[in-house]
Amino acid sequence: MLTIGLFGFGCVGQGLWDVIHRTHGLRSQIARICVKDKHKSRPLPRNAFTFDRDDILNDDTINVVVELIDDAEAAFEIVSAAMRKGKAVVTANKKMVATRFRELLEIQQETQQPLLYEASTGGSIPIIRNLEEYYDNDLLSGVEGIVNGTTNYILSKLSANIEARYHDVLREAQQLGFAESDPSLDVDAWDAAYKTVVISAHAFGAVIHPDSVIRRGIATITPFDVAAARSHGCDIKLLSRSSLHNNQLIAWALPTFVPLTDMLSRVVNETNAIRLHGAFSDDQLLIGKGAGAHPTASAVLSDIAALKYSYRYEYKKLLLNDIPQFSTDISTRVYIRGNDNQLNSIEFSDVEIDHKANNNRYLIGETSIRALVESEPFNSSECFIAIA
Repeated sequence: MLTIGLFGFGCVGQGLWDVIHRTHGLRSQIARICVKDKHKSRPLPRNAFTFDRDDILNDDTINVVVELIDDAEAAFEIVSAAMRKGKAVVTANKKMVATRFRELLEIQQETQQPLLYEASTGGSIPIIRNLEEYYDNDLLSGVEGIVNGTTNYILSKLSANIEARYHDVLREAQQLGFAESDPSLDVDAWDAAYKTVVISAHAFGAVIHPDSVIRRGIATITPFDVAAARSHGCDIKLLSRSSLHNNQLIAWALPTFVPLTDMLSRVVNETNAIRLHGAFSDDQLLIGKGAGAHPTASAVLSDIAALKYSYRYEYKKLLLNDIPQFSTDISTRVYIRGNDNQLNSIEFSDVEIDHKANNNRYLIGETSIRALVESEPFNSSECFIAIA
């Protein structure tokens, strides 16, 4: 019997409660739920809850801790304490996993307790388990995809109505519950960057910090940029990408021109999709819900079920001798919209298109990632940049 101590009872926590009680044969139960707000109305009796985390951490009858809170620092304290108390842990906290990856590896080694976090990356898409098991020997050259439902919803609406304005669509997304009142974690691509860190570790054995991920969001997008992409037969998507170039790793979370003929361009609204480029399996695309109570809870439930068989990540790729090194000295094709001074400041090795229209100007050309990151447009709050 898996006896669970649950931290957090928001959207995903309530979804987990529901799916556990509808999943027959799992032989698991939620014994206690730890929450912070003593005055909030909840759909369960008050005696199902505690406001003291030690009531769960010090309970020897609880052998699994599920952490579903939104505070990364508090989550790390709970997760590390639980493992040191001899409890297996399941978490959905991508920021905590991404920013504390090396420490969490050390605690797992020290305690020999499993830490599973499928729900941290890709919603209901089983990407981490696939990278750990199915792709443990296949030589991957890259993993890319749509891993943030909020930005994909916004970009889908902008693509469907080319005259729509970013702030209007963002407001609509907030009203529908697809975006937070403070949407910066999503629209500034931090959420995608955290997930890129997790994917890079399991795909290539490279542990990088989120600050190293080349990151830029979608807040500066205009109808001109959407029309420019469409004139080149593309939609704009915010893509997470980890890829190898001569054993050098490039990891980014950036707006990207995706051809309309590409399956990723057809992934709309809050849906996520992750594509893997394998040497032997060729390309494979996984598509699933990227947000919501039940899709995320299903990934948590999958991890809980795996604990019944003493499953744990083996981190096989981290044990390789030729772990790729992170690099920005790699050339890529980019679209940059800005003023003359901003565009003239970039070191392009080749400019394919220099287009002016309606008081706007954009360039499409080849430059290095390093030159792009160090450029004035990349650090501007006005320019729009996309991989092209």
